[in-house]
Amino acid sequence: MNTDTTGTLMNRRDFIKTSAGLTALAAAGPLAGLASAVAAEPPRSRKTAGIQVGAVSFVDEGTEKVLDILQERGAIDTVYLTAFTYGRGLAGRQIPGHPFPDHGAQETDEKFFHGGNYATPHLKFYRETVLKQTRAPDHGDLDIVATVLPAAKKRGMRVICSIEDAFRGDIPGVKEVLEVDLQGRRAGGLCLCHPEVRAFWTGLATDLCESYDIDGILFFNERNGPLLNALGASHSQSIASSRVTCFCEHHQRAAKERGIDFERARQGYQKLDQFIQAALKDQRPGDGYFVEFWRLLVEYPEIIAWDRLFDAAKHQVLAEVNAAVKRVRTGLQVGFHLEHVNSFNPIFRATRSYADLATKADFLKVVVYNNCGGERYANFIRNVGSTVFRDVPKEELLRFNNHLLNYGDEAKLEDLATAGLSPDYVFRETQRALAGVQGKCRILPGIDIGIPTGKNSRKASPEDTHAAVAAALKAGADGLILSRKYSEMQLANLAAAGRAVREAAK
Repeated sequence: MNTDTTGTLMNRRDFIKTSAGLTALAAAGPLAGLASAVAAEPPRSRKTAGIQVGAVSFVDEGTEKVLDILQERGAIDTVYLTAFTYGRGLAGRQIPGHPFPDHGAQETDEKFFHGGNYATPHLKFYRETVLKQTRAPDHGDLDIVATVLPAAKKRGMRVICSIEDAFRGDIPGVKEVLEVDLQGRRAGGLCLCHPEVRAFWTGLATDLCESYDIDGILFFNERNGPLLNALGASHSQSIASSRVTCFCEHHQRAAKERGIDFERARQGYQKLDQFIQAALKDQRPGDGYFVEFWRLLVEYPEIIAWDRLFDAAKHQVLAEVNAAVKRVRTGLQVGFHLEHVNSFNPIFRATRSYADLATKADFLKVVVYNNCGGERYANFIRNVGSTVFRDVPKEELLRFNNHLLNYGDEAKLEDLATAGLSPDYVFRETQRALAGVQGKCRILPGIDIGIPTGKNSRKASPEDTHAAVAAALKAGADGLILSRKYSEMQLANLAAAGRAVREAAK
């Protein structure tokens, strides 16, 4: 069931009829020739304010009501509309087990959340991929892009479709294109070297840009390469060194083209697995954990080469999506979500060149989530402090890492989750990104509002939100993207973000 702006129940048919202009602009064919009500790219002097929103929010609250709230409270001019994902980070209501915000339905959607393509797939764009049946069943025959687009355009708001590399295992054809782990087992992610996976992403982006008069694409891919996965060098993953990927035939072929020895790479990751498992059992090597780790890299340089192969495939997909979108219309914008680990992991930082990424995108959404950042940073320190840096007391490791990252005066490890990261962290990371791209693409920091955290971890407040937005804009950001999704956000926090945006514009 859906609710209108007064909270009364509506059936899906009534919802579609009352969503501004849907029947007139249903996705029946290419709309690329239509002129946008708003320029695809705002002037450099204009600080754009965007927000990520999933289909369920418009279904639950009504299209017009949601857009009213976004404009009036959040000073939003760009909707980053989730068009494709099977993940709950960008779609669905609040994550089960966490408090609902003060708007929208006050019950979980666990029973019907599925994910997929929330627009209407046009099969001609998916002829070269086995991933043909991805239509999201969550809201029946509702096409969320056709629903939201005309209502946003008449308000002068831009619409950029978000697409995320997050799948589930029961999708028709998906098992044929999954990664292969170190043990030869099928894994959970799509192989980015597989030609049919790359054809899917270019087909999806082309479909959305040709079939709807949108303003661009924001591509999400938060998957790390095998080295970081082996080390657990992130904030949200377990340490599973025996399940690193990908060792499929397509990666083998790509490795051969680059002169990488497949067998040596596999042997290196097997040795790394043995090192990690011994570390987790507190079995210290004679020369210590870091020396033994570095010795592995010296003996098997293929470990890093194989990790770089993953990154190359990931960035090649972004480049191909960018090229596909520009073939539809040159003014369309393409952005890349740069995950949080880029902020606090120096190993990951070394593999992500802002200068290089600036050649592949029109804008980068750089994650600088400061409220949940404390919890995430602490998890990262504890992970790497369990393996490579196991000999270093974790509090000392945190201080050392802070120096490496040019962090300011942040909380101690035991207090990080509760304290979060400071607005100064947002300022510094924004400036680092701006310096890195050297004006060749726009930097839009992702500001967290209401991202679920642990029971005793920091929660967003209006004061926190205002300070983070103000810090990003003061640092010189070209705008910002409120994250992760509207269905997690308290309205007071949204209003605080809007106040900071308006103050910066004076």
